[in-house]
Amino acid sequence: MDRDNRRLLKANSRSFYLTLKVLPKRIRSQIGTLYLFARLSDTIADSTVGDGAVLLRALSAYNERIQGLDSGPLDLEGLASLQADPSEADLLRNVNSITSSIGDFSATDQAHIRRCLDIIIGGQRLDLERFSSGEAGVITCLQSDAELDDYAYRVAGSVGEFWTHVSLGHCFTLGAEDRERLFALAVRFGKALQLINILRDIPADLALGRCYIPESALAEIGLQPEDLLDPTNFETFRPLYNHWLDITVGHLDAAVEYIEMLPHRHFRLRAACMLPVLIGQRTLQLCRQGNVLDSEHRIKVLRPEIKRISRRTLFAVPFKGRSQRLLNRLRSP
Repeated sequence: MDRDNRRLLKANSRSFYLTLKVLPKRIRSQIGTLYLFARLSDTIADSTVGDGAVLLRALSAYNERIQGLDSGPLDLEGLASLQADPSEADLLRNVNSITSSIGDFSATDQAHIRRCLDIIIGGQRLDLERFSSGEAGVITCLQSDAELDDYAYRVAGSVGEFWTHVSLGHCFTLGAEDRERLFALAVRFGKALQLINILRDIPADLALGRCYIPESALAEIGLQPEDLLDPTNFETFRPLYNHWLDITVGHLDAAVEYIEMLPHRHFRLRAACMLPVLIGQRTLQLCRQGNVLDSEHRIKVLRPEIKRISRRTLFAVPFKGRSQRLLNRLRSP
């Protein structure tokens, strides 16, 4: 990864950059590049424009460039000018140099990057199609648990698969049965991280007219999506919210099992996997303690605590005993 892409990655990756620095060098560029590609597509999808069709066309053109179907230059200046975050505007303005970096990798790594990004963009397109067709001021919901699970796979479970393909291709090997198990756990690992984002960001999504909590489940407890705008409805919402927190904890337990399957000698890889699990566990604790519907008090693990978690992890992973004790503490009771 060249210097400009590293700069863009650092400016747009927030806490993920800590994980990236821990990764083994042999897979750091592949994973960092996919993250940068996905961050760019996410910025396109989240741009505020009056016509969702504009964003769908921009996503399609961007994906075609990544997939090698169109080598022409992309012009995202119009979307860049709409960004409130200068780092995101910079990302969009550098789309052509970013996309050209896929040529830095082997044919196998390129295929994995392209497949994963295609799945991610498929999820982002579904989001735009679902949520861009409603009237202004109207909140649109997912309809079922299956839709939420599918979305979590597309935008995050697929990343777990990609991460595992790259790790097995460059760091270690496993037998067929263990490979199958590792990939299944990888999907759940990714889903866990996406569900954490969804469950902590409910007010922000509602403000955009999006509700990822299925409408059928809300109806069962006598709520409509608009009711989630009122923090005083949290006690009614809490049982359903706790249900999804419990599902997420189960996925995080699968993530712990995933880490345990990684050879101990690859302690940098193990540490890079442990960090998001530790931060995720802490985020879930805050979710259980607070009122997620209160938009004035956003649930978030603060940067000083993230740094403490990082130091503790890096100190533990080289030693089998300390590493195992840390993993044991991550399991739900």
